[in-house]
Amino acid sequence: MTESIRPHPVLERYYPVQSDRQSFVDELFNGAARYYNHIGRMLDWGSGPMYRRQALQRAGLRKGMRLLDVATGTGLVARGGVEVVGDARRVVGIDPNTGMLREARTALDSPLVRGRAEILPFRSDTFDMLSMGFALRHVEDLEVAFSEYRRVLRPGGRMLLIEVSRPQSRIMRWLIRNHFQRVLPWLARITTRSEPAELLMKFYWDTIDQCVPPETILDVLRRNGFVDVRRRVYCGFLSEYVAAKPASA
Repeated sequence: MTESIRPHPVLERYYPVQSDRQSFVDELFNGAARYYNHIGRMLDWGSGPMYRRQALQRAGLRKGMRLLDVATGTGLVARGGVEVVGDARRVVGIDPNTGMLREARTALDSPLVRGRAEILPFRSDTFDMLSMGFALRHVEDLEVAFSEYRRVLRPGGRMLLIEVSRPQSRIMRWLIRNHFQRVLPWLARITTRSEPAELLMKFYWDTIDQCVPPETILDVLRRNGFVDVRRRVYCGFLSEYVAAKPASA
């Protein structure tokens, strides 16, 4: 039996045991859903849409392809996918959180499904590409999730995982930690008056800080049969993990 690989250990500051993690995350995102895009704009200074579209194109997304966006949230990556493929019907978003999906439906015409990365409700060999933006830290088990990702991709299909990684530089780490733990929570508090939105930023940093090393993520991808596995790093902390399902699968 394959050993479970969790993205990060129990974070006792937020929940006491592993079995409470999912309920905490669900409640947190439900509470912050209506403010999520507003927080995102404060985080990326409005550059997010262009970056997500270009990241998808770098990973191989092209016009006419079918894209599955896992943990789609409010649909930010999926929207970039629609711009690239040219047809909202060819982009499918899936997320476990009802609040986030409700927000996604206000701005996205693509099919949206409620579900988790570890049990994807799709047939095998269905999608040309799979994406996941800034949510790898929230899956239950990397081994199970990556096995599912490989299953639903067509032979030769591509995958893109975008994540914020713990910076190697102490100065950069200090800057990002303070940004997530102090600046963004303060901005969220004064602009939204939402406790979940404020807490979400603090929780984000702790999941980033405690996340398994990039080498572990790359290794688990290879163990699950992906090829051409690579990690691109931008600004010292923004990671793009790309991989492919073998064409002969």
